[in-house]
Amino acid sequence: MRPNRRLTATTVAALFAALTMGAMAPATAKGDSSKRMRTTSVQLLSFNDYHGHLEATDTPLSRAQDPSQTPAGGVEYLSSRLAMLRSTAPGGRSLTVAAGDLIGGSPFLSGMFHDEPSVESLNALGLDVSSVGNHEFDEGTKELLRMQRGGCHPKDGCYFPDAPYKGADFHWLAANVIKKSTGRPLLPAVSVKRVGGVKIGFIGMTLEATPTLVSPAGVSSVRFLDEVKTANKYARRLQRSGVKSIVVLIHEGGYVTGTFQGCDGISEPIAQMAAQISPKVDQIISGHTHMGYVCSIPDPKGQPRLVTSATNYGQAITETTLVINKRTGNVVREASTATNILNARDIEKDPRQTDIITKWKALSDTVGARVVGSNAEDILGDSSGNRGIETPMVDLIADAILAATDGADQGGAQIAFMNVGGVRASFRLAPKYTEASGEITYKEVYDVMPFGNRLVTVSMTGDQIRQALEQQYQPVPARGSRPMLALGVSNGFSYDWDASQPQGSRVVGGSMMLNGTPIDMNATYRVGTLSFLQEGGDLFTAFKLGTDLKGGPEDIPAVVDYLGAHPGVTAPASRIGGL
Repeated sequence: MRPNRRLTATTVAALFAALTMGAMAPATAKGDSSKRMRTTSVQLLSFNDYHGHLEATDTPLSRAQDPSQTPAGGVEYLSSRLAMLRSTAPGGRSLTVAAGDLIGGSPFLSGMFHDEPSVESLNALGLDVSSVGNHEFDEGTKELLRMQRGGCHPKDGCYFPDAPYKGADFHWLAANVIKKSTGRPLLPAVSVKRVGGVKIGFIGMTLEATPTLVSPAGVSSVRFLDEVKTANKYARRLQRSGVKSIVVLIHEGGYVTGTFQGCDGISEPIAQMAAQISPKVDQIISGHTHMGYVCSIPDPKGQPRLVTSATNYGQAITETTLVINKRTGNVVREASTATNILNARDIEKDPRQTDIITKWKALSDTVGARVVGSNAEDILGDSSGNRGIETPMVDLIADAILAATDGADQGGAQIAFMNVGGVRASFRLAPKYTEASGEITYKEVYDVMPFGNRLVTVSMTGDQIRQALEQQYQPVPARGSRPMLALGVSNGFSYDWDASQPQGSRVVGGSMMLNGTPIDMNATYRVGTLSFLQEGGDLFTAFKLGTDLKGGPEDIPAVVDYLGAHPGVTAPASRIGGL
């Protein structure tokens, strides 16, 4: 049995109040520095970007990240491996933490049920604390609060009336997500855990660019603050309260060129942030880019500091050993270590997680197995690849959006756009579940479109459309770690793109065409897209310039209807020249 590592509710409440109000008196370590340093070690197990991947169905990490191409992931193995690692913790001193995107963008089994299965699985594996990520806000702030606190879904109700959703046993932290009405964090900013006689403070944040990655309407009641300034603010408060060992959980990251156990070529924005976050912070646990790395990056005083990330989907775990001076409470950085461990499927499954999967699969299998269409060849190019290029899959979804919004009573769309990042899976000929080759099931459509966006149509001038296309490229730090985010376009529309030109001038003049006719910069066209993009998501703010907004169906029914009307779909040819 794992020891109870949480402070009492009264202590936590008092400490958090003091931290957020700045009322706690400063504490200073005293003692004879000449005495031999007495230390204790604490094991931190961390992961990120779980995205409700309960089932062990993911392909191996990329060959660059894992040359061995070992199958990994699945919560049954993740839970067992965490338990195995905890059994090796010095004196049983272990905490399990995460860096956001635990929910949202999830496979059918979890996403179909608003990620209640994901949270149930995380409760069972013993997660202690996590930062929020951008996907925690996919369904808005109210739904995130329900995920934390529990209760039945306001629209779909209780999936198990005799056992209503109870919420998360762990705390989500949101230090840089501020309610406009009160000026205070939406969720706690920090969590302090006492382990083996020492206190460790965790500061949890999402990336400041979160409003550009989710539907803006769902986060209209909050502000997202600068990550570095927020981390430094709460690090000062924690130290004044007597907490000297401090870890930042941040849902932002970087890219590396080597394996998930190394740090080759670590990039912005996490490299830049790590160089600016206060030396009071002893470790930075990151996420968002779905990359694995274990880095030592100097803090602003030039002292080495661990910066880690554990890939995605529960495919790896970072094991950190924090060595802490028991007299001062400070982390001894030169003695602390971290390593990434692949969650290979070579151990026994946790039967508790198997029971959770079985319970939810009984609900999901019937609706998910319905065949809704067919494909005559592989149609590839989803968000797991390069999000900066047009792909056949994203163009196919743009075609489906156009078909659902082009009628006179549907919005009258002439052109449709879709973002590659919103296309979460591909259509392959080979069966994915139990269907026959070339059949597409409802569950597969859900895998492609898990966010529940509504389709809309707006009027835009030719120049406004050009502006939207130009916004595919917005350099760091505007979009954080993904400056190029491509749009798929519907059949009949085309243009040329020249990446060698300056930002704002990359759409080749005169190249935009609609059904063979040049787009008139001053004329008005009806444009169909997701509500996410129309509200300025992914920083495509030009769509907000559109007028005469007309609502349409939800995205999944639109794709299902399109597939039903177009049996044997094939991969669309490229509509963009030069990309």
